[in-house]
Amino acid sequence: MQSYIQFIDKAMALRRQGRTYSEIQELLTVKVPPSTLSTWFKQLQLSHQEKDLISFHGKERIRNGSIKASATRKLAKKKRLEIIYKENLYLKEALDDNEVAKITLVMLYLCEGSKHQSASLCFGNSNPGIIHLFLQLLRQCYKIDEKKLRCTVQCRADQDTEVLISFWSRITLIPINQFYRSRIDKRSVGVPTKKPDYKGVCRIDYFSAALYNELKIVGELLSEGL
Repeated sequence: MQSYIQFIDKAMALRRQGRTYSEIQELLTVKVPPSTLSTWFKQLQLSHQEKDLISFHGKERIRNGSIKASATRKLAKKKRLEIIYKENLYLKEALDDNEVAKITLVMLYLCEGSKHQSASLCFGNSNPGIIHLFLQLLRQCYKIDEKKLRCTVQCRADQDTEVLISFWSRITLIPINQFYRSRIDKRSVGVPTKKPDYKGVCRIDYFSAALYNELKIVGELLSEGL
């Protein structure tokens, strides 16, 4: 059986410094069994200050361990998401097929579009990517009249409407002169916006009863199932 007696004095000194068992094993450069350390430290008389140091170092080690574990989990998740992204990247090319694009457009409209207006399409979302995708598919699948497009920004009271209109104009490629007056949520007056990246909701209107009816009917066909 290996003897660790030559390390006892140094271990005692480290314990008085508030070191945890794991730290002592690392600093001794030899893994003295916890049971051996426990036996040694039973005869050690510690002051309140030394006990507080031990408690502090123990909590610090747990906290640092949690931080490292969290970082490891985040890295592992990032790698998993990167794999999923690469495996499905080819699906973007599927949208080049107009039939696939049309089905995607209809499904988007079923989820986020208004079904209560028969004279026009009405689609709204706060996600710039979703708004961009909707308009991209609309322009790809149909020969639309750009002058029939209108935008309305729905936002909070403390937001700069001119900045928001400029932002959504860049996303939608719709001229600012085709934007209606912004609508401000009265419930947000006096309540600061907590999300700095929030750009409000962009509502798109396209005045075409024929296009509305087509998307509506295709949506009904798709939702009937097989």
